[in-house]
Amino acid sequence: MVSTIAHPADSAPTTAKLCALATPCALATTTLRDRATAALRALAAALICAFVAAPAMSKEEPLLEVGLGIGAIAFEDYRGSSTTHAYPLPIGYLLYNGDFLKADRDGVRGLLFNQSWVTLNLSGNLTTPVKNDRERSGMPDLRSTVEAGPSLDFHLLKSADGTVKFDLRLPVRAAFTVQAVPKYTGWTFNPRLALDLKDPAGFTGWNVGLMTGPLFADRRYHDYFYSVAEEYATDSRPAYQASAGYAGFQTLGAISKRFPKFWVGAYARYDTLDGAVFADSPLVQKNSYWSAGFGISWIIHTSTRMVEVPD
Repeated sequence: MVSTIAHPADSAPTTAKLCALATPCALATTTLRDRATAALRALAAALICAFVAAPAMSKEEPLLEVGLGIGAIAFEDYRGSSTTHAYPLPIGYLLYNGDFLKADRDGVRGLLFNQSWVTLNLSGNLTTPVKNDRERSGMPDLRSTVEAGPSLDFHLLKSADGTVKFDLRLPVRAAFTVQAVPKYTGWTFNPRLALDLKDPAGFTGWNVGLMTGPLFADRRYHDYFYSVAEEYATDSRPAYQASAGYAGFQTLGAISKRFPKFWVGAYARYDTLDGAVFADSPLVQKNSYWSAGFGISWIIHTSTRMVEVPD
């Protein structure tokens, strides 16, 4: 199931869904080298688990479900900003089980290649515009961006009853501004470990997702958010040119449940920018970032046609 809770300009996912885990508290406070070592160890353990993964089960779901509701989101304007905003916003709910296009708790995606242990999807992301930000006073506003590209997802572990899934996801996306003539703003790479739980601790119908992993982007993408041109330099904001590379570490959690007549969901995200290549930009006021949101959508249409989907 997918909600339209949008995230701020930070390359975050745009749905209050989710998945993934890798000792988030420890990863947020250790060095980049320690984080990489811990992630490799977690991945090695996950690959071992993959050899005992059970075959996928299947179930029947409606071809299409649509809902509409309301929610709220609070966030710092961009990763490194000290300006916080909170907004109410409409929340959409979409479940679609087409042969190629899918929209469910894992997001909206196009299925390009599907095997029991690996899938190739089309993935996307949306960032919100940034206006009236203290650090960027006098500089051009940041437009909303759309990111799209392939994601190679390795299914490392899945329980026999489908209640536990553990994936390695490797999305690469190109970003474009949302305007009359879109502007290419670079690419991002966000490898992450994803843990998805159904009915956790016996709470029937609930879904919990945890996700964690590093962020990388090219020079053009970082330039859009963190560079300061000479014409916008001030005594407190010197000129700065961002470079490509490591962009910090992200940890995100989400929870949701589909009730007979409505859907509810919430998410929270925390990033550390320690070691990021743009950490010394004058636009970076703090070495962390957070955002959170929640929403409720009432189901307004459910198709009578049922289709078989993997459990």
